Amino acid sequence: MFQLGKTIVSEEIIENDFVCNLNACKGACCVDGEAGAPLEDKETEILVDIYSRVKPFLRPEGIAEIEKQGAFIRGEDGEWETPLVNGSECAYVIFDDKGITKCGLEEAYNQGATKWKKPVSCHLYPIRVREYSELTAVNYHKWEICDPACSLGNELKVPIYKFVKEALIRKFGKKWYSELEQIALEHTNG
Repeated sequence: MFQLGKTIVSEEIIENDFVCNLNACKGACCVDGEAGAPLEDKETEILVDIYSRVKPFLRPEGIAEIEKQGAFIRGEDGEWETPLVNGSECAYVIFDDKGITKCGLEEAYNQGATKWKKPVSCHLYPIRVREYSELTAVNYHKWEICDPACSLGNELKVPIYKFVKEALIRKFGKKWYSELEQIALEHTNG
């Protein structure tokens, strides 16, 4: 671990490679699990504000759960998250014609219906961020369903921090990311 500003960062995001391989996993991270996508407080308001514009992009099952549970819920850990369909699938999930999971929020963004891409936790994955009173922890979340992404990342030689560059800049800013790149360079040439 190393400190970068007000963050504590795991070296694993520099040392491990990762590139999503949707043809292999079919987007399992959005449909497997026992909790929805983690949401920041401000993202709960955004979901409520954009729901009517996102709704046309969602599946009937997702719409039904959002209208029953709400645009967001409080999870068992007390944190905000997206609601689920059938206790596992994110309510905002859609599927393409090959059965690959896509994000309905991101599809609405791509089609120009909203200016918000998706929850930052989804954008950052496989990085998970945990806020503490004084610092923010930035860690690699290892999940066996992502083994194909690790293999593809290794084959293409793309470290995790480069794979999620846009999301890290979105979360922490360009200056923070530039400093991370310098630390990564020193770490790998070390």
